[in-house]
Amino acid sequence: MSFEAIVENLPMYVAGLGITLKLLVLSLLSGLLLAVPLALVRTVSKGWGSRLVWAYTYVFRGTPMLVQLFLCYYGLAQFDAVRESWAWPWLSSATFCAWLTFTLNTAAYTTEIIAGSIRALPAGEIEAAKALGMGRGLMLRRIVLPAALRRALPAYGNEAIFMLHGTSLASVVTLMDLTGTARLVNSTYYVPFEAFITAGAFYFVLTLSLVGLFRWAENRWLKPMMSR
Repeated sequence: MSFEAIVENLPMYVAGLGITLKLLVLSLLSGLLLAVPLALVRTVSKGWGSRLVWAYTYVFRGTPMLVQLFLCYYGLAQFDAVRESWAWPWLSSATFCAWLTFTLNTAAYTTEIIAGSIRALPAGEIEAAKALGMGRGLMLRRIVLPAALRRALPAYGNEAIFMLHGTSLASVVTLMDLTGTARLVNSTYYVPFEAFITAGAFYFVLTLSLVGLFRWAENRWLKPMMSR
């Protein structure tokens, strides 16, 4: 084995790391912002709103993210109406399509995670809030959402790790993330083991960092609440 080619291309790996982190952070943030109101609709509403959210989460959780990415980046381009619309400058961008696909995918999983946490809230907390005279909006803001988000931390931590690994799909739409960089180094120097094990090492360190971050968050916000 020879890692000379890897050492020479470390700046390119670092640039790929930046793209991976950007996609991960933006997708998780936008996915969480989308998932919170959808989870409320999923649990509070009993009409068409809940059914539409269920259909959305069912479709995105029931199909591979790679297929979703292909449909977004390659599939939509075949329609004249899309190419002639105001959205085409965005939908023709590999970065935007990857972000949009990752956001919609993680939002679907996160919606069900938060909805499950809301359903699992002890009835006593809700009854206590009602006894204090809280309205529905105030109760959701002060009691339900904070408690549900804390209880969702372990499951959401796993989703964040899955999302990190899922960002490797961005390379199939020409983005030079960590996996894309490894593919380029391999095709240039014909060193598949060295190229991909280097990318794997970066992903491993990122995974350990996420595990540590969510463990800290659980110790900070979840365990004190569960020990009461």
